[in-house]
Amino acid sequence: MPSEAGHRLYVKARHLGYRRNKHTTHPNRSLVKIEGVDTTEAANFYLGKKIAFIHKAEKEVRGTQKRVIWGKVVRPHGNSGAVQARFSVPLPTKSFGASLRVLLYPSSI
Repeated sequence: MPSEAGHRLYVKARHLGYRRNKHTTHPNRSLVKIEGVDTTEAANFYLGKKIAFIHKAEKEVRGTQKRVIWGKVVRPHGNSGAVQARFSVPLPTKSFGASLRVLLYPSSI
């Protein structure tokens, strides 16, 4: 029987930066690298999944200092398994390299 620690409904990911080209950055789209995803086909499983950026704020509101910025995986990016995500507000630049959670729901299987 699996232990309680084995029941995790999310996959860890890293915020790589904003979608960009030579001259322009597009902060409304963030590039995200999901752990264990190395191909475009594997990244397609995560399309439509919710992403949470959890950070600590200075001021306490409703008994907690934790804040969440929600987003959604919208398309794969490149051939190495990275994905593009759209967030409710663009992620701050201090989150480059920070940890994100890709929730395994809503599920299509």
